[in-house]
Amino acid sequence: MSKFKLEYIWLDGYEPMQSLRSKTKIVDGKDFSGKLSECPNWSFDGSSTKQAAGNSSDCVLKPVFICPDADRKNAFLVMCEVLNADGTPHVTNGRATIEDKTDDFWFGFEQEYTIWDPETQLPVGFPSKGYPKPQGPYYCSVGTGKAVARELVEEHLDLCLEAGLNVEGINAEVMCGQWEFQIFAKGAESAGDQIWVARYLLERTAEKYGLTINLECKPVKGDWNGSGMHANFSNSALRSANSKEFFHSVCEKFRSVIPEHIAVYGHDNEQRLTGLHETASIHDFSYGVSDRGASIRIPLYTVDHNWSGYLEDRRPNSAADPYKVAARIIKTVNS
Repeated sequence: MSKFKLEYIWLDGYEPMQSLRSKTKIVDGKDFSGKLSECPNWSFDGSSTKQAAGNSSDCVLKPVFICPDADRKNAFLVMCEVLNADGTPHVTNGRATIEDKTDDFWFGFEQEYTIWDPETQLPVGFPSKGYPKPQGPYYCSVGTGKAVARELVEEHLDLCLEAGLNVEGINAEVMCGQWEFQIFAKGAESAGDQIWVARYLLERTAEKYGLTINLECKPVKGDWNGSGMHANFSNSALRSANSKEFFHSVCEKFRSVIPEHIAVYGHDNEQRLTGLHETASIHDFSYGVSDRGASIRIPLYTVDHNWSGYLEDRRPNSAADPYKVAARIIKTVNS
């Protein structure tokens, strides 16, 4: 009877950015056919992940999403929520804060990241001293010296697609060594699950190349773009609004809760949201059609479809937790 490797993945208690953790559970083929319902709860030592005290250290892993792991034989990736020993959501469990059990909200996250050289402590493509050529030729680029570390990016994309993640595209980004992938899902929980699994695969793939993935929102100071995780979102009301006024009214809901959004949109965001490099200032709030310098962009798609479609909140940064971002957006839109 064959054995299967289940890689249980969860988020730890580190601040200001949670790290991914994982461990492998071996199960018999007679007990497992690849279904989420066949993945039992498991436990881990929360005292080693800043999630529990040593004298009461057990935390519970509750599987919430499963997909094939094409990089290992007979293997699956299992995204988990962290629960307390009594079964209640752990304080670090951002997924549990989402209030959208009907999956009425659809999310598309644009995950930017920087591929980092641990020896130089700089993005790949940066010389050990000084800087590469200024921004301009790197965005959606091709060619040596412009599109850097493409092998890693392509390998990651294939692994995501073989896992069944709904990746809708990839591209080289504005800064040298910076890339992006986009994931769309119907349902906030599913979107968050898939972003976290894709991040896990990205980190693990980078190990092969002796590189790391930097999710800091401003990895290189100065005249270089920061990294974001733009959140495209809609619900049934937005998708069928047929009303410019309705879209503006939804955007206005965000104006009165700016601090609440910034609080979950990723640490150090003031370094990125400066009003430069395709961002709005962290101190302002604005929205506009096709405006990448606004807090919320109203896409041309929405206008062209008689003011029915979606919105893009451009403020979340690359290090933000997609669960918490989605939860806050849902709360605001539904207010």
